[in-house]
Amino acid sequence: MIVIKFPDNSVKEFKRGVSSLEIAESISPGLAREVYASTVNGDVRDLSRPVNEDSSIIFHKWEDKEAKHAFWHTSAHLMASALEALYPGIKFGIGPSVENGFYYDVDPGDGVVISEADFPSIEDKMRELAKDNNKMERIEISKADAMKLFQEKGDEYKTELISELEDGTISLYKLGAFTDLCRGPHMPDTEKIKAIKLLSVAGAYWRGDEKRKMMTRIYGITFPKQKLMDEYLAMLEEAKKRDHRRIGRELELFAFSQKVGMGLPLWLSRGADLRQRLIDFLTAELKRRDYNIVSTPHIGNVELYKISGHYEKYGAASFQPMNTPQEGEQFMLKPMNCPHHCEIYNATSHSYKDLPIRMAEFGTVYRYEQHGELHGLTRVRSFTQDDAHHFCEPDQMKEEFKNVIDLVQWVFKSLNFNDYKAQISLRDPNNKEKYIGNDENWEKAERAIIEAADEKGLDTTVVEGEAAFYGPKLDFMVRDAIGREWQLGTIQVDYNLPERFDMTYIGTDNQKHRPVMLHRAIFGSLERFVALLIESTAGKFPLWLSPDQVIILPISEKYYHYSKKVLNFLNNSDIRTLIDERNEKIGKKIRDNELKRIPYLLIIGEKEEKSSTVSVRKQGEGDKGVMKLEDFVDFIKEEIKNELG
Repeated sequence: MIVIKFPDNSVKEFKRGVSSLEIAESISPGLAREVYASTVNGDVRDLSRPVNEDSSIIFHKWEDKEAKHAFWHTSAHLMASALEALYPGIKFGIGPSVENGFYYDVDPGDGVVISEADFPSIEDKMRELAKDNNKMERIEISKADAMKLFQEKGDEYKTELISELEDGTISLYKLGAFTDLCRGPHMPDTEKIKAIKLLSVAGAYWRGDEKRKMMTRIYGITFPKQKLMDEYLAMLEEAKKRDHRRIGRELELFAFSQKVGMGLPLWLSRGADLRQRLIDFLTAELKRRDYNIVSTPHIGNVELYKISGHYEKYGAASFQPMNTPQEGEQFMLKPMNCPHHCEIYNATSHSYKDLPIRMAEFGTVYRYEQHGELHGLTRVRSFTQDDAHHFCEPDQMKEEFKNVIDLVQWVFKSLNFNDYKAQISLRDPNNKEKYIGNDENWEKAERAIIEAADEKGLDTTVVEGEAAFYGPKLDFMVRDAIGREWQLGTIQVDYNLPERFDMTYIGTDNQKHRPVMLHRAIFGSLERFVALLIESTAGKFPLWLSPDQVIILPISEKYYHYSKKVLNFLNNSDIRTLIDERNEKIGKKIRDNELKRIPYLLIIGEKEEKSSTVSVRKQGEGDKGVMKLEDFVDFIKEEIKNELG
């Protein structure tokens, strides 16, 4: 017999070899129907796998990401099984689950093209196979036997992957006639896959290498209920309307140029204005909270990043070093701001009286993202982080951490991001070589984050293996207007960089001590944050943030003179105002400027000129009546005050 411990700390005995599904069934048939995967002693696994030792167990229902991962991973194998039946000789690369659904990279063979026109037949085959309720069978064999199996099949992609694995037992999964190299986890069978939709097809280089074969990547999504599929597809349609790339073009906020380079955004005047307004908004608050604003170069000596560990951990994802005329001297485009901030700290001596020191910079950094991963402003190669680093005494660290939580919550409230949760990311206890630093410092840092989040009453989940390489972190996940999650703010505890950069302060005992370092960003990157703002608001920004707050619409050119007086009055009152002087009918002017998402439209004709008033229309709400100019200014300022709390 073995002892199984449940999340409520209750325990129960079972026979050795019992499956997670059988354990769920012993609790209730209803629970067994609702679970898709389990975590056994920290390992997410198939429900059908046997449990052979005393264990703790967590069951994952549909709302858990672990459940969706197993569901969509199984669905990727279902699609592959359908593709193999429809396209004899097809070869398979990788087929993971992703945030929403799954994909598979396939090589259908020379001259064979799979397009969206083929989706209905592939979906029909998937439904047919799913209805057969094929079992997902896990097979454990030796590396040599796995290599032989896929060599006989003639699948060079799988044999390449197998060749890179360590010797020992390798897991395969068999679904009907299809067998795949895979770690899992999966569902026991395909019975629960009720709704199927293939979404798109794209090209993807094998292993992300532009010198390798271009494969066909097919994206899809599945659900256990058609209702969930209908809701998801409706959300996708709404997301298309809100796509920041399209709205960004329409509002003339940003652009990209092949001549400048892929993934390098160009901020147009209106976009640069919005971006600067965000910087000014946060900078003003940082100064109130005793931050020092600093500025660092866009490049740094390679040795700087070797000391920090970034070169070792992120070198492959960075732009390659640049050689200077000085032999042996190399520089890199800055992938992170923190090493530069460490050197600013070291530029002067410090005592305990100086701490905590809070150092902030809107610093532009550079990462070499693969072509296929670039996406508008959300995935770029050049981006500006609202980066800050706190240097404090160890006994100040938790209070500093809580202060940053307060700042994050203040920003979210000001921008009306009220639906969010927090994730505590710890290191993987079974893979410590991924991280730098000793166990004692990691344990102190992880404990401090958990305590700080608890004391601030945050709704948190704890995830192992998602920590930064130098320390654990707290990430804030914001849900937007159509229910999608975006990772924004992050706070990280770091005992390691202070050691690597030999950072010290003089304590009350007149001896040198090591500070603790907090890394934090609230917007994350300005590029990604602007993308979130665009998609969440559909381009209808809060009044205080909108590049153009008011546009004046004269009924005819007879009223241009008065319109310019209104323009000057409003601009002198710090209200960003334009005039539409086109020779168009007023109805067309209203429609066109509504599409530009300008918050307020002022109609000016004979009546308004004679009474020194304006007729006010609000974006999406229509007529707001006639106002004196002074009253309109007060009206606007009051709305901005309310927006900013």
